[in-house]
Amino acid sequence: MDFSAQNTSLWNFIIQMGIISGSILFSNILRQKVRWVRSTLMPTAVIAGFLLLFLRGSGLLDIDLPTLEMVTYHGIALGFIAMSLKIEPKSADSYRRNLDMPKTGALIVSSYLVQGILGLLISLGLAYTVMPDMFKAAGILLPMGYGQGPGQANNIGSMYESFGFVGGRSFGLSIAAAGYLSACVVGIAYIRYLSAKGKIRPVEHEELSGSVTVEIFQENNEIPISESIDRFSVQIALVFLVYLLTYLVTRGITGLVDTYAPGLSATISNLLWGFNFILGSVIALLVKSVLGIWRRRGIMSRQYQNGYLLSRISSMAFDIMIVAGIASINMEDLTGLWLPFLLMSISAALVTLVFLIWMSRKIYPQYEHEGMLGMYGMMTGTISSGILLLREVDPEFKTPSAGNLVGGSSFAIIFGAPMLILIGLAPKSAAMTFIVLGLLVIYLILLLAFMLFAGKPKPSEEV
Repeated sequence: MDFSAQNTSLWNFIIQMGIISGSILFSNILRQKVRWVRSTLMPTAVIAGFLLLFLRGSGLLDIDLPTLEMVTYHGIALGFIAMSLKIEPKSADSYRRNLDMPKTGALIVSSYLVQGILGLLISLGLAYTVMPDMFKAAGILLPMGYGQGPGQANNIGSMYESFGFVGGRSFGLSIAAAGYLSACVVGIAYIRYLSAKGKIRPVEHEELSGSVTVEIFQENNEIPISESIDRFSVQIALVFLVYLLTYLVTRGITGLVDTYAPGLSATISNLLWGFNFILGSVIALLVKSVLGIWRRRGIMSRQYQNGYLLSRISSMAFDIMIVAGIASINMEDLTGLWLPFLLMSISAALVTLVFLIWMSRKIYPQYEHEGMLGMYGMMTGTISSGILLLREVDPEFKTPSAGNLVGGSSFAIIFGAPMLILIGLAPKSAAMTFIVLGLLVIYLILLLAFMLFAGKPKPSEEV
């Protein structure tokens, strides 16, 4: 075998990961040493992504686009699998009620629905007026980019390209990048507005190292830190084993559908491979349950998962995914799409803000500003941008807001399941796009009813 630089297949992936790693380290130095960069509250991974996007677009650096797309696609799945394998510590919370987590999950999905309805209204409006060639279902990419981040924007954008949306992938990734900007710009502006009104008092604090919650590095009956195999190696092995199972299950399901229902094959295949992180999360939860049963029955004497290390794996996967996703945006593909991009980006920043302000007053009455800021950061970026905004007003996480972002996401997977079908149906035809728009409105009304009325005491029960 040729081990020299001439063997590009041997060295290309290492070179590209080295470039990504170097951009992360350099961006971290910028964020720590340059005050105005730090004041933007933009996550290091986002800064690194924009830095590589500039270098790639200007021709100063040769970055392999297929590698960036591959890292983006696999990064989101690996991150969610690591999160799903974690064994969460049991803790009490004086604020938390039985319906807080389900309502948070419903709020997350209802925000997606609001963004999806807004996006479809814009794309359909443009398609029937000034842009007759506009891909009518393009608006679905608004919640995928704004609410879910570059991973899903990449997956669904690529899927929509197969339906004829030229530049769909770059459009979705550009929406995701705009979401990060609105999390930082609009989020900070709103914090300053609340401060000027005397409703909150932003806290001056240093950058803290550590995780959102207190995590236990060594729990009872865990495998030793290092014996015949290092504990970190075990976590990596579990994550990749689950991902292998995800691949095999997805391949098996798509093979069966292709054999027995060829008419549905294209739609089902696109959905399963595009949303492989959800199936991966489900399989990870099943694996976690099986390991728990084996421990309780004495088949296993040790706990193999370590929450702290799995969190680090998840964070690393998401950071690399964000960098690669933003860096892989092809601005040339946005030719002719700047009008819908600007309309969706600007309107989503404001509509999402207004919607979350209104809903946070209803479901987080004891900590409405903290709850709203954390949720706004997440619904325009990722959980990391939500935490960054939250820390400006709740640096010690005394409210349940940080826990809501994590715990509510589990329920969001359940509440968001119907959207997967609608996302696959929307690009089928113009009529189907209108039907999907109507179904999004109906589902939003149902979730609003649940959040506003579930758990409220009946008039006869009120004192």
